[in-house]
Amino acid sequence: MSHMKKRIAVYPGTFDPITLGHEDLVRRAAHLFDEVVVAVAGSTNKTTLFTLDERVRLAQAVFSMYANVRVIGFSGLLMQFVQAQQAQIVIRGLRAASDFEYEFQLAGMNRKLYPKLETMFLTPSDEYMFVSSSLVREVARLGGDVNQFVSKTVEDAIKQKLRSEAGK
Repeated sequence: MSHMKKRIAVYPGTFDPITLGHEDLVRRAAHLFDEVVVAVAGSTNKTTLFTLDERVRLAQAVFSMYANVRVIGFSGLLMQFVQAQQAQIVIRGLRAASDFEYEFQLAGMNRKLYPKLETMFLTPSDEYMFVSSSLVREVARLGGDVNQFVSKTVEDAIKQKLRSEAGK
């Protein structure tokens, strides 16, 4: 009998904050792969609401019920992280056609850097098609209700973070 290699997928992102759309993709990926590594990017040119440690902790809380999902913070080149995880697949979410061109470019570059890698594009369920972390941050900063876009844990963390920013 041959020994089957574990199918490990990496889902990278800044997850600032992690949305119900992200959760939807991870839940579906968890059914497709033996292990899903949610890779929370630390080195980013984006200005984040949450620190890397806070984003990792939030993602860990959100995905704690999944036995085959791990959350790890990383910085540096994604392909080095993917190789270190012994993963063969990178999962990317596509919300709209506008996402495709950039994601297609990234997939090509990643394949050049790590030829054994495949990129799998998943689209979120219809109700999350328009949800993005940046829109959630903007709605929250302007005092809007974000409970239909993020879990209760994440909503509470956003409110606490914005209160502490306002107090400075």
